[in-house]
Amino acid sequence: MADTAPQLKRKREPEAEEAETPSTDEKEAGVGNGASAPVRLPFSGFRVQKVLRESARDKIIFLHGKVNEDSGDTHGEDAVVILEKTPFQVEHVAQLLTGSPELKLQFSNDIYSTYNLFPPRHLSDIKTTVVYPATEKHLQKYMRQDLRLIRETGDDYRSITLPHLESQSLSIQWVYNILDKKAEADRIVFENPDPSDGFVLIPDLKWNQQQLDDLYLIAICHRRGIKSLRDLTPEHLPLLRNILREGQEAIQKRYQVTGDRLRVYLHYLPSYYHLHVHFTALGFEAPGSGVERAHLLAEVIENLECDPKHYQQRTLTFALRTDDPLLQLLQGSQREGN
Repeated sequence: MADTAPQLKRKREPEAEEAETPSTDEKEAGVGNGASAPVRLPFSGFRVQKVLRESARDKIIFLHGKVNEDSGDTHGEDAVVILEKTPFQVEHVAQLLTGSPELKLQFSNDIYSTYNLFPPRHLSDIKTTVVYPATEKHLQKYMRQDLRLIRETGDDYRSITLPHLESQSLSIQWVYNILDKKAEADRIVFENPDPSDGFVLIPDLKWNQQQLDDLYLIAICHRRGIKSLRDLTPEHLPLLRNILREGQEAIQKRYQVTGDRLRVYLHYLPSYYHLHVHFTALGFEAPGSGVERAHLLAEVIENLECDPKHYQQRTLTFALRTDDPLLQLLQGSQREGN
């Protein structure tokens, strides 16, 4: 087991993608690590086709655009670009107000006044995530959709959900690139290299590592073939215990955040079907941390200790988008059973 990355100095690392993202939740295949040298976008031009989603609260916008239209392909190619304003860096925020900051007065009334402040370049970066080339699945993924709750029995999983998943072309090559050190090797915070009960711990791409309030890391197991919570049996308890104990220890050593200040959980349904565990700051309302999707790892371990077939038999509740074919399949089956 090894603590493989250098001590965090709270410098921004160039990153790519989820905002509900390939968090390290759903990247397509592609190899490469961030670098400090100037870089270019992987396409030319960007003509906005549609705003897929935006959030004033989260200060994020998802854009669908046509690119490479000047390359001879008159139709161009599809790309998704996600623009997200980054959180303040506490140690640098005072620089915004020193000297003579560029300001524009909005209004003033007695002791109250509001301005637009235009920060210097090094304090005004925008996290930019690119999905290129983008497929129709990507466009649908990032488009705002209504959700519906559905309850899935163990039989539903085996007869409906699993066959549906196996019929999809869901690439997780990017996961294997991380595990094989072909990509993002410099971002690994901790690794237990055991091929059966080991894992790598890596910052989630939604976290810019400049502050701890929204701390977010992902533990990805080395063992292949474990798709989700539904596959877990007592055979996997050593792996799960390692992830919980060693992941908490590594985070405390690196970031001085103790285990009782972490939310450690699995998603069901997950964003990608290779077992992984989320570590987030307890006070951070991370996407997917609600009760309809998050399952605390400590309770998963206890459930398996009490009942070896717990996750093969238990009915699980989760939310699906109204346009998700799986929702239609599960609802249709349940109507037939009534």
